[in-house]
Amino acid sequence: MKKILITGTAGFIGYHLANKLLAEGHHVTGLDEVNAYYELTLKYARLEQAGIVKDQVAYNKTCLSSKHKNYQFIQLKLEDKKALLELFSREKFDVVINLAAQAGVRYSLTNPEVYIDSNITGFLNVLEACRFHPVENMIYASSSSVYGLNTSMPFSVSSNVDHPVSLYAATKKSNELMAHTYSHLFGIPTIGLRFFTVYGPWGRPDMALFIFTKAILEGRPIEVFNHGKMERDFTYVDDIVNGISRMLEKPNSEKAKWDSANPDPSFSTAPYRLYNIGNNNPVKLLDFIEAIERATEKEADKIMKPIQAGDVAKTWADVDALIADYQYKPNTSIEEGIKQFVDWYKWYYKV
Repeated sequence: MKKILITGTAGFIGYHLANKLLAEGHHVTGLDEVNAYYELTLKYARLEQAGIVKDQVAYNKTCLSSKHKNYQFIQLKLEDKKALLELFSREKFDVVINLAAQAGVRYSLTNPEVYIDSNITGFLNVLEACRFHPVENMIYASSSSVYGLNTSMPFSVSSNVDHPVSLYAATKKSNELMAHTYSHLFGIPTIGLRFFTVYGPWGRPDMALFIFTKAILEGRPIEVFNHGKMERDFTYVDDIVNGISRMLEKPNSEKAKWDSANPDPSFSTAPYRLYNIGNNNPVKLLDFIEAIERATEKEADKIMKPIQAGDVAKTWADVDALIADYQYKPNTSIEEGIKQFVDWYKWYYKV
């Protein structure tokens, strides 16, 4: 079993991934800043589900889980390089999975500095920690937002992504470039995952599924941007964490057939690789809303609006490389995934 650091375990995907890897018997250290980007009660509730009591959480303090003997949690900012290096020196991790980041496309339009601190400086510190305290495998979250102005579908990791339309997307593209530099210079095996609209129970309140479900159940209208013409490659969270789990036993290796005269940006001679991780099945926003209506047994009052700054009209993941290398195969339908979320929402908020 591996000693694994997962950053962002008070967050949505990190919470589910920690549960998955603990169930597989790994030793997991969870790390999270626990910031107030969205409601703290939800973040602490996720931690409590994993046996971490809110009153025990304090900055740079190790909290042991009451439910999992192989789980410990530390509240820590990735920008705190000294504390991060001390953690790596003490724990000697086999694998690092970096999911911590300042999320949100629209929030980056009004709070750009936060994205530089967390997504650039924080990510640099993780790479530095892996440099001085070598790991077998370093997996990190990128985003489908890096495709920006690209319109060639489905999105391929071999395509150019030099035209982001938000600072959030630009920081994620920067993470990919930074990871390649450290893979090339210091031999750190890195795998970057471009997530495509992840949804499911315990999801973020700023995501469309959460916003729509809340409004529909409360009888309030919902704002439907781009007049409902948006399409998203919605990916259920269990499919995401199952894919990540498959990567633990197979770190990236050098690619000998890379052509420097015709360079593919998704890999190189360094132990570096990029993958899309999505459902490979774009869904129209209006169809997505109809699935929520069926799950809630209520009809939505829709207010049609133009597309918002920083948004892209459509996403669609080409996941052939992930299937070939890790036998990844998402198998959760939109109907089932939305039902699981709505059932959780009603239970959590006592609707």
